[in-house]
Amino acid sequence: MSQLLKQLEETVAALKPRLAHTPEVGIILGTGLGGLAREIKADATIDYSEIPHFVQSTVETHHGKLHFGTLGGKQVMAMQGRFHYYEGYSMQEITYPVRVMKALGCRAMLVSNACGCVNPLYQAGDLMIMDDHINLLGDNPLIGPNEDKLGPRFPDMSEPYSRRLIGIAEQVAMGLELKVQRGTYVAVAGPNLETRAEYRMLRTMGADVVGMSTVPEVIVANHTGLEAFGMSIITDEGFADCLKPASIEHILKNAAEAEPKMTKIMTGLIERM
Repeated sequence: MSQLLKQLEETVAALKPRLAHTPEVGIILGTGLGGLAREIKADATIDYSEIPHFVQSTVETHHGKLHFGTLGGKQVMAMQGRFHYYEGYSMQEITYPVRVMKALGCRAMLVSNACGCVNPLYQAGDLMIMDDHINLLGDNPLIGPNEDKLGPRFPDMSEPYSRRLIGIAEQVAMGLELKVQRGTYVAVAGPNLETRAEYRMLRTMGADVVGMSTVPEVIVANHTGLEAFGMSIITDEGFADCLKPASIEHILKNAAEAEPKMTKIMTGLIERM
């Protein structure tokens, strides 16, 4: 047995006795977006420190708790706090919770993030459904020996974000009369924000928004056979010709103001899945 399979076996063995139901949907909540956890009718809440082989979230607003319960009539497990490459963790550590979602029985993964926009048609406070992504992290969670029991050596990425789930989410947003964008997310290593020249480059290469997360988790979701959906809250604007300094306080404020809209769309999507 490989080390990864052994670790997954140990994590699942530690979690299953504490669960009332098998989760169907895994959720990863990004910066400033942990409020969705309050909507879950929780059966169990477990600190990351109690979970074998989970690392610890060190970023402000990432509370480091795994919630199990009911949301939108489905059994869910939600990470209130994710792990980032800039925290010093390996790609395998960052994406390990996605492996656990699959091992526990999840069929889909929903992921959220806060990001900056480079598309001039977007603005802070907008929601964006992720249609595609560009990986500029300089690393990939699938590098190294492949565990064939978990997924193929060369997974296809022609549809990294489920068109079926995107369609449902757009219908939900329309029914709620909520505006949503749809575009391409580019992931960079961070933790600094981008320079004017970098924002220009990212827009030129086809990005609509830029952030420091999500792509590794989505790569592993596709590798392991989870249907993936992603939604971004745009918290700041990276327009090179009129760039203004951004602060974490400003980013968190914009995330908090837009979060209720994202929560409604995510909940409606889960109901209709």
